Amino acid sequence: MIRCIYSPSTDIYFHLAAEEYLLKQGNEDVFMLWQDTPSVVIGKHQRLQAEVDREWVERKRIHIARRFSGGGAVYHDLGNVNLTFIEKVSHFPDFTVYLQRTLDFLVAMGIMAKGDDRLGIYLNGLKISGSAQCVHKNRVLYHCTLLYDTDLTALNKALNPKSLFNEEGNKERISSTYAVPSVRSEVTNIRSHLSRGSVDDFKEEAFCYFSRSQVVSSFSEEERRIVNRLRKEKYMRDEWILKIP
Repeated sequence: MIRCIYSPSTDIYFHLAAEEYLLKQGNEDVFMLWQDTPSVVIGKHQRLQAEVDREWVERKRIHIARRFSGGGAVYHDLGNVNLTFIEKVSHFPDFTVYLQRTLDFLVAMGIMAKGDDRLGIYLNGLKISGSAQCVHKNRVLYHCTLLYDTDLTALNKALNPKSLFNEEGNKERISSTYAVPSVRSEVTNIRSHLSRGSVDDFKEEAFCYFSRSQVVSSFSEEERRIVNRLRKEKYMRDEWILKIP
């Protein structure tokens, strides 16, 4: 059975800490659906200045966070829905399994989306989902975004760093040898391709789809205590967010 969590929080630091806790300290298979207030999230091996217009983001009071999985930079807000799958595996995982689960859900919603070899999801050639993965011992984590009704203007401003360009407007190479740059893609919202439904409706349908015949759960008080400590001691600290790969 899969433990299914519909998180009531909208705090990016709590969710990143919760994912790490569930992956590294748990032994259950988990599905979690969650959302955040406006936030930019970079991958573990990325440089903040190469991915984010920090000046604009801070002026707009958008949270900046670094996750413990790889992959590229993403923008979250309450129009975006995040899915997390955590499972025990007996061999190196095939991450396309999780991509296909998400595609199957979208098809069930009447959304004829397609995946690519980077595990992104596209609708009419425009990106609606990005993903990242990591493995810890015999457990695997896969998480993805679903752009349902996101502020795409804010997304494009936040993830378009001015520092990538010099005074002549030419692109500069500022990433270190080990930093992983994001692959930029044009994006669209799922809602613009549907004739109905709010983001709350979409969340409900997603959770019902993935939690059917499974165990619906929430965080216990003890789990919240542990997660909040990790949130405070790691994910909210500049030493983690601003570290250079």
